[in-house]
Amino acid sequence: MAIRVQNAPFDPGAEVNALHAANVGIGAVVGFVGYVRDFNAGQDVAGMFLEHYPGMTEKALAKIAVEAEQRWPLLRLEILHRVGALEPGEPIVFVGTASAHREAAFEACNFVMDYLKTRAPFWKKEHGSTGASWVEGRASDQQAAQRWQDETPS
Repeated sequence: MAIRVQNAPFDPGAEVNALHAANVGIGAVVGFVGYVRDFNAGQDVAGMFLEHYPGMTEKALAKIAVEAEQRWPLLRLEILHRVGALEPGEPIVFVGTASAHREAAFEACNFVMDYLKTRAPFWKKEHGSTGASWVEGRASDQQAAQRWQDETPS
């Protein structure tokens, strides 16, 4: 498992390649990359600032990763999340899951992203033509995460 919270940009393709290069027994790698959009809730977004509490954030991400590793037969798992000032088009998050088979990798990646959206201590402030505003959590994210409470892994 690898957990990174950083200000620096990253190359999503390099992250996927590094995940697979670590183990030739990996038969499937699923990678999710989230990007900063130039709009949200009908408003233009010129930039975003992402805050977190160092130490606390990494612990929360590690807890999510450990739960994923307990649910699915993963060979590797990586969570990389950026913080600080970000512009539209920049990657903000990478979740990579690797397993011998695709189903576990897909499900684990979905699980990690659902829990990241609802359990990770990040605070987003978007900046646009109408000023700056904090981004609130969405009910749809809570609903997505709730499904894992009721499902048993494959």
